[in-house]
Amino acid sequence: MSIFTVISSVPRAARTLDVRVILAFAAIYVLWGGTFLAIRVAVLEVPPLYASGVRFFIAGGLLYLFMRWRGEPVPSAVQWRGLAFAALSMFVVTYAALFWAEQYVASGLTSIIEATLPITTIALEVFVFRQQPFRWRTATAVVLGFAGVAFLLFRDDGPPIAVVPCIVILVAGVSWSIGAVLTRTLPRPRSAALAAGAQMLLGGAVLLVLSALTGELHAWPAISVRAGLALLYLVTAGSLVAFTAYLWLLTRMSATRVASHAYINPLVAVALGYFAAGEVVTPRMLFAAALVLTGVVLLLTPPRAARPAASIRRLDHAHTENLAR
Repeated sequence: MSIFTVISSVPRAARTLDVRVILAFAAIYVLWGGTFLAIRVAVLEVPPLYASGVRFFIAGGLLYLFMRWRGEPVPSAVQWRGLAFAALSMFVVTYAALFWAEQYVASGLTSIIEATLPITTIALEVFVFRQQPFRWRTATAVVLGFAGVAFLLFRDDGPPIAVVPCIVILVAGVSWSIGAVLTRTLPRPRSAALAAGAQMLLGGAVLLVLSALTGELHAWPAISVRAGLALLYLVTAGSLVAFTAYLWLLTRMSATRVASHAYINPLVAVALGYFAAGEVVTPRMLFAAALVLTGVVLLLTPPRAARPAASIRRLDHAHTENLAR
C-alpha cells in the first residue's frame, strides 16, 4: 500500500552489506509485517475509527513537526489541497475500512488480501487510466493475484470466512490505489517525509472527527494494556521506525530490492498470527497466498533483460507510503 515520490533521485545500490542495511530490512520486513496483528489486537477492544485516528494523528504530527524542525518549508496552499485529497482517499477511506474489517478477519488472512495492493495499482494504471502499456507479464500478475483472493474467499469447505469484511479490505486497497494514481501529478512538497507526515496528520484528524460524530467513544470500554501496546506499536514501530528505515534503504539499495517487503510482509503476518495469536492457517490459505505473492513478484521483479523501470519504483511507493497497514 505513489502520489509523492519518496526520493527525487535514482537510488544507488549498496556496494557492501553492513549491519545498518540488515537492521533496516529487518524493520520493513518484521515491523511492517507485525502491523496486521497489532491492528487486530487493537480493534478487538478499541473502536476502529478511533484506533486508526489515534495512530495517524500522533504519528503524522510527530513526523511533520520533526521535518519542520529539520528545516523543511510549510507546504503551499496548492500543496495542502493535494495533501488533503490524498489524506481522504488514501488514509480516511482506506484505514476506516481496514480497521473496521479486522474486527472480523484474522490478521494473516488480511495480510494476504492486502498483498494485492500493488497488483490493484498497476491494474488501474493499465486497464482504467491507461497510464502504463499493456504487457502480458502484467496481465498474468493481475490474474494470479485476484485468482488467489477468489480461491481464498469463495469455497464450500473449511472454516467460515467473513466474506463481506474481506471484500471491504479489497475495497480499501482499491481506494488507496485510486488515490495513488490520481494524485501522482499533483503539486507536492519536496520532502516525502514531510508529505507523508502531513497526510497522516490530516487523515488522522478526520478519522477522529468521524469517530466522535458516529458516537464511538460513548460506548468505548476501558482498554487493556495489550490493546494499548498494540496502538503504541502502530504509532512507533509501524508508522515511524519502519518508514524511516524504508526511506533510508531507498537511498542505498535499488527500488526492486526494497520492494521485496511486499511479498515478505504477508509471510511474517501469517506466521505471527499463527504463533502469537493462535490463528488458523489452512492449506487453502497457503495456496492462495502463493498465487497472490507470485503475482506480486512478477510485478516487482522485471525480466533480467529489462531496465529497472520507473513504474516499479512507483508501485513500491504506492504500496509503502501507506506505512504498511
